[in-house]
Amino acid sequence: MKRVSERLGLEGRFFSTPTSLFASFGPPEALRTSLIRVEPGDMDLERLTQLDVLADDVIHSRLTPAEGALRVEAILARPPRFGPVLQILCWALAGGAGARLFGGGLKEMAVATVSSLLIGILSEVTQRQPTTARVLEPVGAILSSALAVLAASVIGPLSIQVATLAGLIVLLPGLTLTVALNELATRHLISGTSRLTGAAVVFLQLGFGVALGSKLSVLLPPPVAPPPPSLPSWTQAVALLIAGVAIGVLFRARPRDWGWIAAAGTFAFFGARLGSEFLGPQLGAFVGALALGIAGNVLARLRNKPSVTVVVPGLMLLVPGSVGFRSLSSLLERDVVAGVDTAFNMLMVAVALVAGLLSANALVPTRKVM
Repeated sequence: MKRVSERLGLEGRFFSTPTSLFASFGPPEALRTSLIRVEPGDMDLERLTQLDVLADDVIHSRLTPAEGALRVEAILARPPRFGPVLQILCWALAGGAGARLFGGGLKEMAVATVSSLLIGILSEVTQRQPTTARVLEPVGAILSSALAVLAASVIGPLSIQVATLAGLIVLLPGLTLTVALNELATRHLISGTSRLTGAAVVFLQLGFGVALGSKLSVLLPPPVAPPPPSLPSWTQAVALLIAGVAIGVLFRARPRDWGWIAAAGTFAFFGARLGSEFLGPQLGAFVGALALGIAGNVLARLRNKPSVTVVVPGLMLLVPGSVGFRSLSSLLERDVVAGVDTAFNMLMVAVALVAGLLSANALVPTRKVM
């Protein structure tokens, strides 16, 4: 916005939070300030890319400001590329792939797929009403936890925690937590604090729902069958590919970017895994984020596209949402020591991710603001 205002010969100052935008124009002694109240929306990488290209066209005088304003309205008025059926299908695919990445087997993958499918349907139904959309997290957590407990009793022993966590993978606010810490690290204190508070509230809602859904276990008999054998390691690579495509659809990326998203996610995941073996989980997250940030910035330079189209989906496979969820589960079970220890690990992983992204921007500066 600052670059566009400079192109138009305006003296502009801008300030944003997740729910508001302030814009002031003119010299300090004669400022004209506007306030726009906004509601945080879903990630739409295709529109973000189109608006970035449009801003470049206006900055470099390929379009007039009036033509640019009309193009903005046209971009925002376009219907979503992917319909609700494909969105719901990708909720299910993300849950099943997440269960495998969390170390689960076929049973955990099947339960997480069904849970995510139902939560995806619930999301499509409730998003038309703001009042009902606000209860998606606790209701989804109740549903995922209850299905995992029921499945463990009916189809045999499985990891209830993995099945529950994978079923909620799309709802986990790990990305919000990482963005919040990144804003705090770059001195955007108000925006970072509000995002951090929002992530904490979502964690509490999910924890309440899981605690309520897990109470179903007292009514069901415990499983007696032996646990199933673990899956071969190559299935993780397949899960990464499926998760990359599913995240690309859920974030509304262009189909031509799905391959880059899957490659970036795989690169980041195995970079973090390799770093964890030599440096520990926290520094392993730093290595993964550093590799992802460098790859994203290099691609942004080569393709002249915003790096966020690759970095944000890839970061979804590294964010510490699962760690925070386990911390809250331990606290709800009154295991305070384990809960506090896991919460500290969550913050350390989030800080490591932020440090990795900031280091990547210092080593390979991106040409784009985003």
